[in-house]
Amino acid sequence: MTNDGPAQEYGPEELQATRQSLAQTIERLTARSPRVVTDVPGLALGRCEAPTEQTSHMYEPSLCLVAQGAKRVLLGEELYTYDADHYLIASVDLPIVAQIMEASPEKPFLGLVLKLDPKMISQLVVDSNLPMPRTQQTGRGMAVSKVTARLLGAFQRLLDLVDVPEDIPVLAPLIQREIVYRLLVGEQGPRLRQLGAVGTQSNQLAQAIDWLKKNFTHPLRVEELAAHARMSTSTFHRHFRELTAMSPLQFQKRLRLHEARRVMFTDHLDATSVALQVGYESSTQFNREYSRLFGAPPLRDIKGLRRKTEGAVATAQGMRGKEI
Repeated sequence: MTNDGPAQEYGPEELQATRQSLAQTIERLTARSPRVVTDVPGLALGRCEAPTEQTSHMYEPSLCLVAQGAKRVLLGEELYTYDADHYLIASVDLPIVAQIMEASPEKPFLGLVLKLDPKMISQLVVDSNLPMPRTQQTGRGMAVSKVTARLLGAFQRLLDLVDVPEDIPVLAPLIQREIVYRLLVGEQGPRLRQLGAVGTQSNQLAQAIDWLKKNFTHPLRVEELAAHARMSTSTFHRHFRELTAMSPLQFQKRLRLHEARRVMFTDHLDATSVALQVGYESSTQFNREYSRLFGAPPLRDIKGLRRKTEGAVATAQGMRGKEI
């Protein structure tokens, strides 16, 4: 079921015009800051004027849209590239490595992220009388698809609300429901219906991932995690890897390392203390795995992050000074 295709009602000129309008809006709204968390619930905007190095962080269930430029994401050993013609969707929480590939001062990278609400997805599946997925299906929790004019148009109307905050409480939920509906009846509809349908393997795995996120500092017992997902250990292992492109143990390591990096950056704690805090028993193992994931030992990596952050703040202040 894919009645969201631009070929049915929209030509390439209309698609391009909608994309350009979206890019202009994002560029205007990010003029004073490269990252803006809007008053629209779950909606954040980003701008970057140069290609970036690889950065590791967590993707929540979300839709990532590029109005200008290009970005790539590494999930496990799999690479996903998306640009102004494609969007990326994550249906579960996933630890990824991201990198902006195309950006310049003249043509900056412009993008947005909208968090997806599983409850809204489930309700829309019921309200729209969409076919439920088969319980035995499990697919990757991340995918890239072609954008459509209808989807871009809905995002443009959502962004327009940023300038009229009094309209957000009433209109934002309606437009967000439309966006989710466009996804459900599009190419990625089966993937999202898996997430929202109680009893499917993807839904059970999503619950196990949520449990793992909240308990990643504890020793991992896959048998208990499989029982939490109501699966046998072998079935859980197989479908967990299908969904996340990594094993449960690899997933836990990524969660620990992401949290360690965040704590060291924000709380100025030393690597040894943080290693114990996130569940490592050996600081040597922590340093080795941290360096493998982030490309540098903890101390050097955090110093580099702070330099980049200070540089971005200085640039933003310089831009504001020129405007004044």
